[in-house]
Amino acid sequence: MLDTLNAIFLQSDFDPMGGMKFIHLEDFLGLIIRLSVHMLFVLLLVRAIYYPIAKRKDFLFTYLLFSLTIFLMCFMLESVKLQMGFALGLFAVFGIIRYRTDAIPIKEMTYLFVVIGMSVMNALINKKISLVELSFANLVIIGATYGLERVWLLRHEAQKIIVYENIDLIKVGREEEMKADIEARTGIKVNRFEIGKIDFLRDTALIKIYFFEDEQGNQMDDSFSGNINI
Repeated sequence: MLDTLNAIFLQSDFDPMGGMKFIHLEDFLGLIIRLSVHMLFVLLLVRAIYYPIAKRKDFLFTYLLFSLTIFLMCFMLESVKLQMGFALGLFAVFGIIRYRTDAIPIKEMTYLFVVIGMSVMNALINKKISLVELSFANLVIIGATYGLERVWLLRHEAQKIIVYENIDLIKVGREEEMKADIEARTGIKVNRFEIGKIDFLRDTALIKIYFFEDEQGNQMDDSFSGNINI
């Protein structure tokens, strides 16, 4: 019986692994080197530039795992010679991902976009591009990010929506009084504000206040200041 089964398997070229070899040493070493270079640049971006400013461990976790997963997936799929249209489609799919929790602030979404872009770029590079050119492209992205964050001092203006009940101060000409009242109540140094929905039945109004995060005594987080119904 066993001889019969062996003969059938040999005649049918039975191969449960689909022709997969145990290891391609050259490709494996290439994966290790390219992954090491990629993660070095990503760490410079999210750990050395983003995290000291934002202090958001949740996004740091997200960026690192996003980058690692997308790189490995693109690297593996690149071996089957997929078209560039697939790469662009993959880039777009991950770029529009929204979690079912809090909305991602625009600055964090920008970092996510950059991390995805670097991952796809570093994974799909071919032999026509040298390591020097690849490193230069990554350094340009990191340098531009560092310049915008630290050198040119483009400060991030955060926002928060509050329910304000002293609607007598929303009248034209009393802006400074209203600003002083909001600062006294919230402890936030307000840069500017906008008046939204006004509810005269409850004597309340929605106010969107804008402030510079680095001027506040405590870490301000505007990611959960979404829809408020009054």
